Amino acid sequence: MLGVWLLLWGSVALGGRADTAFLRRAHDSSGHCTYSFTVASPVESACPEAAGGVPELRAELAALAARLSRLERAGGSAPGGARDPQQVASAARLEAAYGELLRAKSRLEEEKGRLEREKEELGRRLESSAQEISRGPAGTRCVSPPRVSPLTYQELQSERTEVPVSRLLEETALGRPGKEDSGCGQLVWVGEPVVFGRADSIAGKYGVWMKDPEPVPPFTRDNTWRVDTVGTEVRQLFQYEEAEQLARGYPAKVHILPRPLESTGAVIYRGGLFFQPRHSRSVARYDLRGESITAEREIPGAGYHGQYPYSWGGYTDIDLAVDETGLWVIYSTDKARGAIVLSKLDPDTLEIRRTWETNIRKRGVANSFLICGTLYTVSSYSAPNATINFAYDTATGTSRALSIPFENRFRYLSMLDYNPAERQLFAWDSFNMVTYPVRLSRA
Repeated sequence: MLGVWLLLWGSVALGGRADTAFLRRAHDSSGHCTYSFTVASPVESACPEAAGGVPELRAELAALAARLSRLERAGGSAPGGARDPQQVASAARLEAAYGELLRAKSRLEEEKGRLEREKEELGRRLESSAQEISRGPAGTRCVSPPRVSPLTYQELQSERTEVPVSRLLEETALGRPGKEDSGCGQLVWVGEPVVFGRADSIAGKYGVWMKDPEPVPPFTRDNTWRVDTVGTEVRQLFQYEEAEQLARGYPAKVHILPRPLESTGAVIYRGGLFFQPRHSRSVARYDLRGESITAEREIPGAGYHGQYPYSWGGYTDIDLAVDETGLWVIYSTDKARGAIVLSKLDPDTLEIRRTWETNIRKRGVANSFLICGTLYTVSSYSAPNATINFAYDTATGTSRALSIPFENRFRYLSMLDYNPAERQLFAWDSFNMVTYPVRLSRA
């Protein structure tokens, strides 16, 4: 490059003269190839500064050489120069990552918009439902519920009325057997419910509360037992020493069951808790003194976990009961096609002693209980003016229709059992533990 520039510069300097010029190529002392261009001066016969040459020419040539050197060094970064492969790959990865981030941002913005639209639609539906509830049926006036979760709010904020326990004992003779109609007979009357206590958490929406009609020491008939059955791992059995403790809500002890129980079909009898273990067609006995399961037996063919429940649901496929004659289990089977089946159980071994198949559809009734070997069923769990609508007598193997008034005061009856020692029905009605006095005809 430097030689070509010198040659061009030399041609201009000659200005077209025909004087002879010489171009010489040779190696210098360091071995590099050098080109020398020689031409005679047209005006000077000798060089006044032969030792140093022409200063201007030397300075210009040095500047040109420096400029060319800088250009050559910059050639690797010029647009047409070669690029480092690693730099190219890194740049490509960065561009791809940046593009993916942009696409993810776009997807998130779309999802945000969709959720906002769903939120607005849900708000409109809740507002519309609240307006419909507030209007109510024609000719009635209702208090407008909250806009958010109105049903849940109404359940949790139900009014609570406290009644002194002394008054309850006085009115219901709770803890003492009734003097009137002390023998067995047929059910002819059920009194109004009396609220004995109330659950204070959502776990107590459904539950069981019990007293042992035949207690075993150290327990007495004053001991009361309770299980809140809302949840998937129901293991807590609350023990109360006396009635006042239950009314105040302070248990004396909490038993943790070795296995979770299913639904509201448990009973206390002869020092044991009899219950259906969760997700099984078995019945188990938990000993209250030893705090362990002492017996367990499968009920052959019994439906469980929603196959043949009562009409209110709640996995009430297997229901245990106690009456003057002993321990019973109420259930249904595929063979019975959903009709109620009764089996008498040995309370120690849980062996089935005898079985009866009724013609009463289990899903068609809300609950049931036994008095003196007769099964009684309730027509509805939510209607305020329900009835005891059927009876099945195991002594004769016959059933009959009834119409004995039965009040669902709190509109969600999830448990109903008879206590032969108290001559009372024990019930759980939407957080509330209630009792019903009963009257039997003379046998």
